[in-house]
Amino acid sequence: MEIGLVVRHGVVIPESELSWRFSRSSGPGGQSVNTTDSRVELSFDVASTAALSEVLKARALERLESRLVDGVLTVTASEQRSQWRNREAARTRLAGLIREAIAAPPRKRRPTRPSKNAVRRRLDDKKRRGDTKRLRGRPTD
Repeated sequence: MEIGLVVRHGVVIPESELSWRFSRSSGPGGQSVNTTDSRVELSFDVASTAALSEVLKARALERLESRLVDGVLTVTASEQRSQWRNREAARTRLAGLIREAIAAPPRKRRPTRPSKNAVRRRLDDKKRRGDTKRLRGRPTD
């Protein structure tokens, strides 16, 4: 008995909010390729879900904007021959997409300055390099 799709600690999408569709898959399959509905489409309505808090929902809607159709995120899997494996692949892919979409934004970079010693070392190295190059030139009379 599955409780739902675990996205991360504290975020679980109930099975009732996931919508499955099956169709015939192109590609490998042998004799059963034209009779088995092994292609899987898994849909999740991000806009009207109760599984995500308002903050996480807003973050997901913003980050997944290009992939959503009327607020619904759809993932397709048809790589495997069996429907069961494609279902697992679709669940994993959907969980990964949502996990990335609701992740906290990275911390802002705090500007820093190089230390006086680092500046001095850099200038000394430049001076030494310039001297080396100058000595390679033709001797002047």
